[in-house]
Amino acid sequence: MNKCHKKTKEITEIILKAKKKATSEVDTKAESEFVKNIKWPVDCVVGPGLEGAIACESKVGYVNGSKGWLVYRGYDIFELCAHSSFEEVSYLLLYGKLPSENQFNKFKEKLIDYRNIPKTIRLLSSFPVQEMNAMGALRLGTNLMRQECTFVDREEYKPGVKTTISADEDSIPMETRPMGERKAIYSLKRAEGIKKPSGLSKDLHMPVGFESALHLISGIPTIAGAVARLRAGELPLNPDPELSHAANLIYMLTGRRPSAIEERIMDIALILHADHGMNASTFATMVVASTLSDLYFAIGSGVAALNGSLHGGANERVINMLAEIGSSDNVKKWYKKKREKKEKISGFGHRVYKAYDPRARVLGPLANFLVKSKNDSKIKDLLKTAKNLEGEVVASLGKEKKIFPNVDFYSGIVYSCLDIPTELFTPIFAVSRASGWTARVLEYLKNNRIFRPRAVYSGPLDEKYTPISKRK
Repeated sequence: MNKCHKKTKEITEIILKAKKKATSEVDTKAESEFVKNIKWPVDCVVGPGLEGAIACESKVGYVNGSKGWLVYRGYDIFELCAHSSFEEVSYLLLYGKLPSENQFNKFKEKLIDYRNIPKTIRLLSSFPVQEMNAMGALRLGTNLMRQECTFVDREEYKPGVKTTISADEDSIPMETRPMGERKAIYSLKRAEGIKKPSGLSKDLHMPVGFESALHLISGIPTIAGAVARLRAGELPLNPDPELSHAANLIYMLTGRRPSAIEERIMDIALILHADHGMNASTFATMVVASTLSDLYFAIGSGVAALNGSLHGGANERVINMLAEIGSSDNVKKWYKKKREKKEKISGFGHRVYKAYDPRARVLGPLANFLVKSKNDSKIKDLLKTAKNLEGEVVASLGKEKKIFPNVDFYSGIVYSCLDIPTELFTPIFAVSRASGWTARVLEYLKNNRIFRPRAVYSGPLDEKYTPISKRK
């Protein structure tokens, strides 16, 4: 257990208690159809939006929605939250195993070094960030970081014609059913094998591979911190090399160094959000990467997907909803009206989980623990309102419809306790998910196959062309 964990032993006990409760409610048997090696092609039931489609196999993470499981590389999420750190979890996701002490120290040194992206922050500051959507500014920052950290936009680097193929030439004719050939007919020179032109800085690299992943995991928090400061009319802060990943994030977002309790709880929040199966933003990053574009552009697409209201921003809506309720005394009346109108309650239910979201099992009691340490009546009543609302929703919908709080229900309260503005909740999500995004992309690229689903055409086939002068 690290020094921070020793200072926050009570938090560890809270997490292990949450684990005990979670494991007592379900059996420990996995879904056999989703925990095995795939023999292609596979048969599966596919719904609109590719729902239910099997796109690949992965060793990075596993979600069992019916039992409320979240597993990273074989490790239960409760165990990682109780004993690990975000830096160590990032190593685990990327490399597939927990590091030795020497490996971990070197890994942390790189992460700390790569937090410094002065050119990116200087360029970002020249844009009207205070007028921009926070996620739009974050995505812009990832593109600017690509220019600072890699050599692909330099004049000295010009890919030759032989390194590319014609647009849309992929491995099989798409009019035939894909059968999962082992190798594509057309193959490209692997980008990470391309030599860097002489005369360029040794710090510049190709925008692929593990170095790029580490730059993104470290750089995105720095960008998020700059966005927060610029939106508040303040100058961005330099990263503090003495602080952990979580503590430094709070420092760059708020301008203050957090307490050990605040640092630990942010660390846990980052761990909980690091990976979550083949969700929309993860799929977006993998689709872009599968074209043999680069990691920076791929992660930028993940940020863009997370900006969508159906994916990110739910915890922000929860805070607004709790404020709308007004006080804990108004919960019953407010909820009754919502039920009569059949309106969705933010922060409840999940596309995947039909059991209590394990992330909410951790964040709920941690929100309670954090609020107790705050001398703030407003945030205390916000939490009381949330607890009362959870009681109402679970009592009416939990047993029958399996609707429980999801990760967003309590995460917003946690971030509010850390003095983080609501518009920065989703950028924090991206800060954490950078680890999962990069891990899954790097894993997929080892046996890459461009994503190429089909659409069923349902339009006419025999339309006749009419000159414009004769059209009505």
